[in-house]
Amino acid sequence: MMVQEIAEAIRKEAGKVLVGQEDPFTLIVVALLSSGHVLLEGVPGTAKTLMAKTLAHLIQAEFKRVQFTPDLMPSDVVGTQVLEMSTGQFRLRKGPIFTQILLGDEINRAPAKTQSALLEAMEERQVTIEGQRMALPEPFLVLATQNPIEYEGTYPLPEAQLDRFLFKVLVDYAPQDIETEVLRRYHRGFDARQLDTAGLQAIITPQTLAECRAAINAVQVEDGIMTYITGIASESRKSLDLVLGGSPRASIALLLASKTYAAMQGRQYVSPDDVKFLVRPVYRHRIILKPEAEIEGLNADTAMGRILARVEVPR
Repeated sequence: MMVQEIAEAIRKEAGKVLVGQEDPFTLIVVALLSSGHVLLEGVPGTAKTLMAKTLAHLIQAEFKRVQFTPDLMPSDVVGTQVLEMSTGQFRLRKGPIFTQILLGDEINRAPAKTQSALLEAMEERQVTIEGQRMALPEPFLVLATQNPIEYEGTYPLPEAQLDRFLFKVLVDYAPQDIETEVLRRYHRGFDARQLDTAGLQAIITPQTLAECRAAINAVQVEDGIMTYITGIASESRKSLDLVLGGSPRASIALLLASKTYAAMQGRQYVSPDDVKFLVRPVYRHRIILKPEAEIEGLNADTAMGRILARVEVPR
């Protein structure tokens, strides 16, 4: 019950700031509790940065933001050794990656060399600078954003890096009534740049987060559920709609995220519905559609819907 209570408290407190983005924010919380990273895709102005800053407030985490640009170098992200003229000694100048929640804004605007600087950090929770390995703080969560509309001056993320994200979360426009409520809040004086004035209360500490993760590890998964998860991966690799199906890392991600989501629902076991809820955010950035499937009007989510329909659901 501890995980459920804490997750509910986080979402309730976030409601003081966020309006109409409950599902994307829930997936970010799942990623945090699962030690995963999130790729947020949406047009500018849909509260992606606000969600990241809000989460940092709620878990008492250090937050840094990096604006990815075509001239951004790997050393601008991870840091470098600099020579101090006064002492003649080299000193490590840490980059913004040494934080707990890192927002990589418009990550697809940076060249592959800079994007790859995140690979070691996301997978190993460490960086290597001038041959020296340095651990990153815990928790460490990368929230990367990209604009799905603007392609000029962008670099597609390598498949190896995409696979390191637990979820790809689509952040869409809110319905009109929700947008009207956003305007009311701003009319009453809300300022997204001054979250300290929004009355947000810290919900958990790093120690509590570690306890939640321990509780999630204890969630039971029956063999039928594991077969269901691997069946989805296997079916994706055989799908006539896809060039590339899900990797074993996709199955692992779906398993771990399903355990977290089950714990957030107050259960000690994973159900097929947990898996179904998380299939699309886990797979949509890991599969590649065939050109003829795209011409037919399919996207990653509809392709995964077809695959789910072909996999037997355990009783």
